[in-house]
Amino acid sequence: MRYFLYALFLSTCISCKETPTPKPNAYLSLKYTNAEYKKTKLDLPFNFNLSKNAVFTLEKTNWLNIYYPKLKAEINITYQKVNNNLTQLVLDAEKLTYKHTIIADHIEVYPFENKENKVYARLFEVTGDAASPLQFQATDSTKHFISGSLYFDVKPNYDSILPAINFVKKDIKKIIETLEWSN
Repeated sequence: MRYFLYALFLSTCISCKETPTPKPNAYLSLKYTNAEYKKTKLDLPFNFNLSKNAVFTLEKTNWLNIYYPKLKAEINITYQKVNNNLTQLVLDAEKLTYKHTIIADHIEVYPFENKENKVYARLFEVTGDAASPLQFQATDSTKHFISGSLYFDVKPNYDSILPAINFVKKDIKKIIETLEWSN
């Protein structure tokens, strides 16, 4: 009888817990190094400062790839010469951005202007599980036009890759801010 009472007391103590509640999803705690930048030396009609965490390659005459090996990320930049077709170049670049509206939750546009260096740019941030979460375009409005897109070598999951997006976003802003055209 004594064992029975002891077992009953023990089971009462153990079973009287709070109702379990679901816990929020955990996110990765990724650590990124502070970016250091260096001036690129490109055989293209433009140059900019690039993070030392990235590696660039020229794929074609007017195509530049910037790789982030640790992030499995890549920025593709295309250069086009302006021949009285700036409006069409801008519209074509925007079409690529707005194709993401099917999947995107929101697209935010950030304009940039540097009259001294004749750089007029826009950064597009695509919120949601889109293939390219960041895109940008820059021009001097008369001779040069570049467009760029960020891609990750993973299935798009915005919440999971958001820290990496924010890290590369700083580098894209630096590219735009330090962009210089050569004649």
